Amino acid sequence: MRMSRRSRTLLSLSLNFFALFFSITAFITTYWCVGTQRVPKPKCSKLRTHQCIDYGVNETDPNKVVYSWETGDDRFLFRQFHTGIWISCEENIHDESERCRSFIDLAPASEKGMLWLSLVSEMLYIILLVVGFSLMCLELVHTSNVIDGLKLNAFAAIFTVLSGLLGMVAHVMYTQVFQVTVSLGPPDWRPYNWDYGWSFCMAWASFTCCMGASVTTLNSYTKTVIEFRHKRKTFEQSIREEDAREAFGYFREHSVHSISKSVDYYSSQTIKSGRKTPIPGDSLDFSDIANSLGEEQC
Repeated sequence: MRMSRRSRTLLSLSLNFFALFFSITAFITTYWCVGTQRVPKPKCSKLRTHQCIDYGVNETDPNKVVYSWETGDDRFLFRQFHTGIWISCEENIHDESERCRSFIDLAPASEKGMLWLSLVSEMLYIILLVVGFSLMCLELVHTSNVIDGLKLNAFAAIFTVLSGLLGMVAHVMYTQVFQVTVSLGPPDWRPYNWDYGWSFCMAWASFTCCMGASVTTLNSYTKTVIEFRHKRKTFEQSIREEDAREAFGYFREHSVHSISKSVDYYSSQTIKSGRKTPIPGDSLDFSDIANSLGEEQC
């Protein structure tokens, strides 16, 4: 299907917009990774009588200790947690609220540098997406000027490709940091089981849209350049053909004019010498005219 230059620009702009929307949403949400954490059941109290372990004594006989026969996983609670690129939140087992902590503080010391690099790459990814989106909007305004449109298209493609590479690096580094934190993080945070959440899926969906926008932008730039060169070549060829026709007409007119002058000169010389030789138009030979002119001059 053949698409116009404006249609290709609108397609690139739409993909860039979705990439920007998905990346910002993933960056500010805390559902990159979700799962459960296994924590010991708290001690029972008057306010909490279930999902707890009673370590108290018998109220009727203080000397009799009450034992709990719960073993294995029955001694633990499984609370939900969700982690983003900035913050990790888990359920509070004492009430219905959540407790949130900075994921930077949870990461091992050996991985903090990579985590900061991932955060910086993620922010640069969003910034370059904004720059590419702005250049594509400007390209729609300069549709009448092909040269300005090509320059904007080229810069938009460059910024979009660079943003996609930074986004991919940021996502991969965060994944590595999280996997190390699962093994070496604080004991009270380590997940019992976990999986990637919808924020993580949106981050990679943003990268996919970004790559689609960059490919579409490069394709639009290449097609525009090829069409422009083809039109220029066709124009130059038509100019050359027009010049050739004009040159052919010019030489033809001057050739006929020279022949007419030669014929008039021969006729005048014949009249002066007193001879009248009919010259039929269909048997006129220019070589004979030249020989006759030479004899008359002698």
